[in-house]
Amino acid sequence: MANRGPSYGLSREVQEKIEQKYDPELESKLVNWIIVQCGEQIEHPPPGRQHFQTWLMDGTLLCKLINSLHPKGNEPIAKISESKMAFKQMEQISQFLKAAEIYGVRTTDIFQTVDLWEGKDMAAVQRTLMALGSLAVTKDDGCYKGDPSWFHRKAQQNRRGFSEEQLRQGQNVIGLQMGSNKGASQSGMTGYGMPRQII
Repeated sequence: MANRGPSYGLSREVQEKIEQKYDPELESKLVNWIIVQCGEQIEHPPPGRQHFQTWLMDGTLLCKLINSLHPKGNEPIAKISESKMAFKQMEQISQFLKAAEIYGVRTTDIFQTVDLWEGKDMAAVQRTLMALGSLAVTKDDGCYKGDPSWFHRKAQQNRRGFSEEQLRQGQNVIGLQMGSNKGASQSGMTGYGMPRQII
């Protein structure tokens, strides 16, 4: 944790809003998935945002998680160190984030290293892990372990094929986005330059 004092005023309000987005139920689902996915004897952390943060903070579990989503011998993170040095742990978190992006997680879904390391935005960490889990379920390449109902499957493409005749018919239709000319008429309008008749 960084040596920061308590925040006050607007900073405190912003931090409270960020902390409200954290979901304890989602935390337990993610903890269960990480334990099952990594397939090792991993200790279950006590419930709570703070415990979840300290459980993931050194980056080793995250690196093991992303490696377990790849076939043996094709892991993106070759060496996972269990170092207690802060910069090494932050480096491992960064390696996980790079590997998650390469795996297919969108950059908008990826948290920043300080979000986890300093506990600034644990909801963002949850969002990244949810996106990673959804992607793993969607890929369905045999590397995902756990209950597929834990994550939603991402939508795949839905291509549509139209015949030439259907495409030609579509050119003759005025879409409602263009507006409508129903009920429009020029009755009662006077010509240009004539004064308005007030009766």
